[in-house]
This record gives sequence, C-alpha cells and structure tokens, in this order.
Amino acid sequence: MGKVINIILSGGFGTRLWPLSTPDNPKQFLKIFGGKSLFQHTVLRNKDLVDGNMILTNENHYKIALEQMSELNSEFDYKVLEPLPRNTAPAITLAALSVDENDILFVTPSDHMIADEEVYKECVSKAVGLAKDGFLTTFSIKPSYAETGYGYIEFKGDDVVSFREKPDTKTAKGFVERGNFYWNSGMFCFKAGTFLKEIKKYSPEIYEKSLKAYRNGIDEVSMKEIPEDSVDYAVFEKSNIIKTVPSSFKWDDLGNFDSLINYFNESDFGSKSLVRSVEGVDVSNCSALSDKRVLGVGLKDLNIIETRDTILILPKWEGQKVKEVYQNYKY
Repeated sequence: MGKVINIILSGGFGTRLWPLSTPDNPKQFLKIFGGKSLFQHTVLRNKDLVDGNMILTNENHYKIALEQMSELNSEFDYKVLEPLPRNTAPAITLAALSVDENDILFVTPSDHMIADEEVYKECVSKAVGLAKDGFLTTFSIKPSYAETGYGYIEFKGDDVVSFREKPDTKTAKGFVERGNFYWNSGMFCFKAGTFLKEIKKYSPEIYEKSLKAYRNGIDEVSMKEIPEDSVDYAVFEKSNIIKTVPSSFKWDDLGNFDSLINYFNESDFGSKSLVRSVEGVDVSNCSALSDKRVLGVGLKDLNIIETRDTILILPKWEGQKVKEVYQNYKY
C-alpha cells in the first residue's frame, strides 16, 4: 500500500475576508490564531496522521508557505504550483498525477480550524480505510445551526444519498431538523489512481488537459486549456463510489467575518483581543475587528473591520456579500 499524503489546498486568498485578507497576505497565512496561521495549524494537525504532504498553490503563496513551514521545522514532500487558478478539480487531478497511483490523498483546505483532536483522528482513520477499499470519501460535519453558506451532504450510514447546494434559510432549518444532512466540509480522502479513473470517466476533458499539462510542464498556457470546475461538480456529484464519514468534531470554516468574529468570541483558542464590542449609546450586538476603541450611537447588528488603509462596515449575517465589495472597490 502506498503513502498517505496530505494535499493542502492553498491557492485562494479569501475574498469574503477582504480587506483583512489580501492577495499578497491571504487569510490562511495570517498569524492571528495563537501566534500561528491557519495554514500552520493544518500542517501540525495532520503531521502525525500522514506520511508526507503536498501543497497546491501559486508561486507567490508558495514563498509564504515555505517560510511558515520553516518556522515549524518542516518541509514539503511534494508541490504543485499553478500559474493561474482553475478551481479544485484540475488542482487535485494534477496532485493525483504527481504521486503513485496507490498513494492515498487526504485533501484538506488550509483555512479551517478544527478541535476535538481524538475524534478528528478517528474520522481520518475511517476515511483512510474507506479509501483503501476503493472509495472516494468525503467528510460531512454535524451542523450546529442552520447555515446557508455551506453545501450539505445527505447520507445513510456511510453512504451518500445526495449532495445539496447552499440552501435558503427555510431549507437549511429543515436539513438540520431531519438529522441526516451534514455540512460538506470540502475535505476528501481517496487513492490517487481511483480518483484519476473517476475524473477520466466523468470529466474527461479536465483529465486529458491536466495530463497534458503535467507531462509537458505546468505553465500558464497549459493551465488555461484546462476547464475550470470544482471537484464536487466534476466528480463527487456524479460518481457511484462515494462514501462519507459523518463527523462530530468541532469544525470552523472561517470563510467570512461572521464566522471569524464568532470564532474569536466563543473560542478559548485564538486572540480575543482582535475583536472587541462596540461601545456607546443605544449600541447592541456590534463587533469591531480593530486595535482601537470603537464607539457609536444608535448602532445594531454590525461588524466593523479596520485595516491599515480600509474600514469596512457591514450588517451581521451579510458576510457572504463582502466578495462583491472586493470585486467592485479593490484598489
């Protein structure tokens, strides 16, 4: 049997956390979680569970990742550097082409925070076992509330019944009440060869163009030829060899300011000093991510984010829309 390799997805920068997260200093590398970054916590969390690691990222982020790996006295065993992003399906295909077909790929984003270490280890062990048996395995997270910003996995035992896209509030509440709909974590586990067979079967153009890029050298021209698609759409929602590991460890995506601020307010781990309550007259449920005292009058349900050159103000529960602000007002 081959090695177990942690594939660390680290190509994006988190537009929904702009202006805290920027292309030059993306969220996964911000050292605001007990003096370490989300990326570093990912490496440390998995280092005793795998035989090696691979980073999927771009050249600029790779330099940051190397520095942060050095701080952990660690290094990468494999790397795939993308000249331009083509989403997760091409990235993971290139990763699978870069290792032995019997190697097991444990694919994790680099920007999640996970607690309950022993439960986590048990879930990873189950996923590796399913991968050895020839399945493409997902991790589904028991929801703690009706989140509309995540996809859901409907399951029975370890069998996936269906994948559901981000629901509206009413649908999300129904999912949680039914009890067999868990959040889709974006973490996967499978043999490299099994994945390649499935993507060749269900998304042949992604497979063929990725294979060509891998053989001829990954550059901007070859990457641009690969169709852009997520691994969920390209493979997981089509394949009939999908399993899931229903998981109850504490999992935080930290993909927007609502989740980030809630994390710092509720967790003993992190830097609570980053987030403070807004004070003043007739102010309720307002938080500021700032190193300054923030005062207000007649404010309710707001998040305020201050960086060196930008102040962002937004209603709570509207964190998904920050991406639109970035697209229209970045400079």
